[in-house]
Amino acid sequence: MNEIMETVKDRLKEKGYKLTPQRRATLDTIIENKGKHLSTEEIYDIVKEKCPEIGLATVYRTLQLLDELDIISKINLDDGCSRYELNDDDDNHQHHHLICTKCGAIIEVGVDLLDELESEIERNYNFTISDHKVKFFGHCSKCNKSCS
Repeated sequence: MNEIMETVKDRLKEKGYKLTPQRRATLDTIIENKGKHLSTEEIYDIVKEKCPEIGLATVYRTLQLLDELDIISKINLDDGCSRYELNDDDDNHQHHHLICTKCGAIIEVGVDLLDELESEIERNYNFTISDHKVKFFGHCSKCNKSCS
């Protein structure tokens, strides 16, 4: 976690910002809840426990800044709200999400099988791909068991 904070401090400093207690509390919340894909309001509720004086607008601005600095990613899982996840520097691929339409569970797929497809698209269409996002909708194993 210290390594992440040092990276954040460096990126903020490069852009003329500081790692304020509110920004740190917001980032700590995302780090501590890695893999949970929290919404702004969920992050705010957790941060408010640590920093009772923080306002929702501050959390919104902090999330926007961290997203602009590529420290976190804003993701849309088609549930009506923006969610956030930490960008891991060791991830050299885009991971994908499995979304249960019954219970709302979100499962990260840690393997990216689209590298070959991306190469073919770039070659055949003279198109440079900078990113891709894939979401699969269905039922998770818990919901599959309850349907049986």
